[in-house]
Amino acid sequence: MKIRRLKLRKIKSSNMKKVFLITALSVFSISAVSAQKDELKSLKKIYSRDEISANDATEYKGVVQKLKSVAVEEVDKLYAAFYEANTPMVEIAALGQTATPQAMLALISPSKISAYASAASDVLAYEQKQGKKLLTDQINQRYQVSKSLLLNYVVSLGNEQKFTDCSTVLYAMYTLDKSDPEKLYYAANYAVNAKDYDMALKYYDELKQINYSGEGMAYYATSVLNNKEEYFNSKSERDKFVSLKTYINPRDEKVPSKRGEIYRNIALILVEKGKIEEAKTAIKDARKTNPDDTSLIISEANLYLQTKDFQTYKTLVKESLANDPNNKDLIFNLGVIAYNNKDLVEAENHYKRVIEIDPSYSNAYLNMAILKLDGEKELVEKMNKLGSSDADNKKYEVLRKQREDMFKSAVPFLVKTVELKPDNVDAVRTLYNVYRTLDMESEAKTLKARLKELEGKQ
Repeated sequence: MKIRRLKLRKIKSSNMKKVFLITALSVFSISAVSAQKDELKSLKKIYSRDEISANDATEYKGVVQKLKSVAVEEVDKLYAAFYEANTPMVEIAALGQTATPQAMLALISPSKISAYASAASDVLAYEQKQGKKLLTDQINQRYQVSKSLLLNYVVSLGNEQKFTDCSTVLYAMYTLDKSDPEKLYYAANYAVNAKDYDMALKYYDELKQINYSGEGMAYYATSVLNNKEEYFNSKSERDKFVSLKTYINPRDEKVPSKRGEIYRNIALILVEKGKIEEAKTAIKDARKTNPDDTSLIISEANLYLQTKDFQTYKTLVKESLANDPNNKDLIFNLGVIAYNNKDLVEAENHYKRVIEIDPSYSNAYLNMAILKLDGEKELVEKMNKLGSSDADNKKYEVLRKQREDMFKSAVPFLVKTVELKPDNVDAVRTLYNVYRTLDMESEAKTLKARLKELEGKQ
């Protein structure tokens, strides 16, 4: 039997290169996957420690950089981004238990907090979708622990009037805990203070989408230590301190709905951008969604006041007053509109009603004085046009008496305004001039020193 020789195919050099390349890539891929798994394990080990040393923090940062260079799978890139964003938190932990808040805050910034919140929320969303909790519980727990530090940071930024930074941090906090939309509400408000209206509108739209109201109850009690009333996060927390007798005089205060304010701000921003009809639509849609929220009626009314549609404003205010007949601010505004339309009788009735509701409403007294002095200019012009005949002299005396009575009728309202608002320089100056016109020299002399003092502060 003849045995055939096995013929070996000669591999061409080009094919040989491909084989080596594929083999090399396979080896690299296996090595990279193995390496990145090792890096992830190392990072999780350090991240999970209750106490982190300075050496741990140094190792952590080095491993993060290695992981970034070898991570190829999307899920590993996601965790790599989280661990990198978490670096400031590791650095803070490495400061130890005796670290001061100032030392901790020196390691963070609004941009770092925002980056961390974004990376952490990506991990939380991924783990929720996958139905596993590799880091979820730790992320949530550590956020709760760091909450007070972050809030103190916001306060310090606010004191420096860094409103954009305040907004950034608060939005990051909301991103980490969507069950706390109050942070989103304040993020929007700070964006308005920073005049970043695009960002504010984005946040207000998010509040609108979740139909946030902010309605609830606020809990207060007075400290025995300093006799100052303080706010508590919950009734149970407040009651606990009261039972310990460190706080007294507990009281609850109803927090009204913020929907009206939110939609009003949306509308005002849209008005600022020249989108009047869009603003009106936003308010109308809000009222359809929340028909029982009376604050939205006021917001819609304020929109028409802003756009100088006074008739629609009056109609909406009357609708609101049907539900809240003692709303002094709305009644006062009706008085202002009536006065501007030269309907002095209606204006006076509205101002009197405000004073009846709230005897300390200083602007109502001031506007009553202005109303009483209305027409003084015309009287002076008539007096100046008169000649020196007997007939004109008689007319002059009649007009002079009318002017004097006009000034006398304004005095009680000006006196009350100055009593309620002693630093109101315009009210003090007007009363001083009225006293001089009426030859009330003693009263004018007393008020002159006060006026000089106030004008010196301007």
